[in-house]
Amino acid sequence: MCATCGCSVGAVVRVVDGQDDQNHNDHNHDHDHGHLHVPVGAESGRTVILEQKVLAKNDRLAALNREWLAERGVLAINLMSSPGAGKTTLLERTARELGGRLTVIEGDQETTLDASRIKAAGAAVVQINTGAGCHLDAAMVADGLRVLDPPGGSILFIENVGNLVCPALFDLGEAAKVVISSVTEGADKPAKYPNMFRQADLVLLNKTDLLPYVDFDVRAHSADLRRVSPASLMLQVSAATGEGLSAWYDWLWRRTPPPADRES
Repeated sequence: MCATCGCSVGAVVRVVDGQDDQNHNDHNHDHDHGHLHVPVGAESGRTVILEQKVLAKNDRLAALNREWLAERGVLAINLMSSPGAGKTTLLERTARELGGRLTVIEGDQETTLDASRIKAAGAAVVQINTGAGCHLDAAMVADGLRVLDPPGGSILFIENVGNLVCPALFDLGEAAKVVISSVTEGADKPAKYPNMFRQADLVLLNKTDLLPYVDFDVRAHSADLRRVSPASLMLQVSAATGEGLSAWYDWLWRRTPPPADRES
């Protein structure tokens, strides 16, 4: 049981290779390990509030992930939204239009459906199924990194579990957080879920092609976002039609480091 948000653990990393997308190359996971070493005994001799302990451990693992990615010149993006806002559709189109520079860690409670979509779009992907878990954490991402091994100079997307609450709590080692808000959800999401939007470096207002058909107040949404997170940038896009995506790609390329030299 995750002591921070109350969800259960038991995540599984699956490599999606088109042969057996449910059971091939599964790696059991719990919250007690990552791909790099945490000093033995680092937590001994201390009494802390359990929630603080869980988040502190996660933050240490996230820092190791961030160091590992930086050494390889990989830009890692934590992509978050509510279910159905369009994360996977955005990644499919981004993968097709940016070529082989993308790798993806796909987070869902069950199935490999989204990972199969990403693979068909041309990106290398690993699936993390969290079971009853409502978010990814740094240790799960460490498992995914070990399997995926993204190349230097690439962009790694971490598609988090669809949820506007708990994913905002957990640093994964990413360089930037991107939140997708869609016009089909209603304009009040920044006001109702301020912590999620406060974490965002970039907010993508998606499905703008549907604006003529839905009751969505763009000005109210933008005003609430400025109020809760003045530093966040917002771009209006449609992953379905491609509208506005050139600005999204420019945002990514400006942040993508040159490939780092990897020791042989």
